[in-house]
Amino acid sequence: MFDRLDMLEWQLCQRTAGLSIHRPWLSTLKISSKLGDWPIWVALILALPAIHGRDIGLRLMLEYTVTAVVAIAVYKLLKTRLCRERPFITFGGSIQCNEPARDRYSFPSGHTMHAVMFCTLVAVHSPALLPWLLPLAGLIAISRVGLGLHYYSDVLAGAALGYGMALASLGLSSTTLLIAASH
Repeated sequence: MFDRLDMLEWQLCQRTAGLSIHRPWLSTLKISSKLGDWPIWVALILALPAIHGRDIGLRLMLEYTVTAVVAIAVYKLLKTRLCRERPFITFGGSIQCNEPARDRYSFPSGHTMHAVMFCTLVAVHSPALLPWLLPLAGLIAISRVGLGLHYYSDVLAGAALGYGMALASLGLSSTTLLIAASH
């Protein structure tokens, strides 16, 4: 399945990764990717009590942390079962890797999954943060292709997975609150 998709996406990924010859753009992609590793999301989680007050903030901290841990488990399960080679591996000479890869496989994009997941949670709980987080999430997503680490479909799948995980979390947390309120 991925062989055919790889060939369809190859030229677009090659063009996107080729833009990394411009140093300012490459620096932007690398910084975005590093922030998307974990620092920005940990900072967001730790800031929740300051944003929402102690009680609500601690509940949201727990919700965001549990959601992230479950998302990582699902992501790793998918990644190790589907085994899609990264574009710089499949198309070695034509797509350059501009950042060390943690592993051999690309599907789905975990960086994008987290970016979309946290933006979705923030849209519900702290929408005033979205003007800051949405551009960063976009840069994180494009950095994955621009650095030669992912295909566009990896990024789209990561975004869908992150959105789904956030919706599941929001659904569970609202159900839990309704049950607690009824007792």
